Amino acid sequence: MDEWVWDGGRRCLDLVNTYRDRYRDGRELLLGPDELAEWLAVAGLLGAEPGGSARPSSAHLRTALELREAVDRAARARASGARLEPSDIDLINRTARHSHLAARQIRQDGDGAVVSWAPPPVDPVLAALGALAADAVDLLATDPPPAVRVCAAGRCGIRFLDGSPAGNRQWCSMRRCGNREKARQHYARRKALP
Repeated sequence: MDEWVWDGGRRCLDLVNTYRDRYRDGRELLLGPDELAEWLAVAGLLGAEPGGSARPSSAHLRTALELREAVDRAARARASGARLEPSDIDLINRTARHSHLAARQIRQDGDGAVVSWAPPPVDPVLAALGALAADAVDLLATDPPPAVRVCAAGRCGIRFLDGSPAGNRQWCSMRRCGNREKARQHYARRKALP
């Protein structure tokens, strides 16, 4: 999908950004299991498994949507110094438990070569969602609190981690909202000239 954005600075914030236009009524990009599968694949969290691709179910989609909103609320609360909701903490932690991958193992191929391999998770989709929740745990547990911001462009609303040296990043991306805002300001200044 052309509308996926990867400007959050963390995969868990990129998940939050799958719900757009929060400044208005909102626009859902994860409309069904197929969109969730595509997003997880593009994010590098879900690939082809032996014997075929893992397919998200409606239950996986519900978990992803609930996780997304819990991460958004928790990240904004943490960034503002507010207390996190216990229900959000519980949901993030429960989902993060699924991120654990089996230990690497060895096997010997038919030709005698010894190779290292990792058994695939029982539920690859839940493991991918667990990895997103584990990323949120790492983000939320940082000290000082993470500088999670909302894009200053009036019609955007994308969340991002401000890692700028001065801590004053305003836009989700210079190539998208930053350029538009600078062009708008330039036009306004030129129009104001006599």
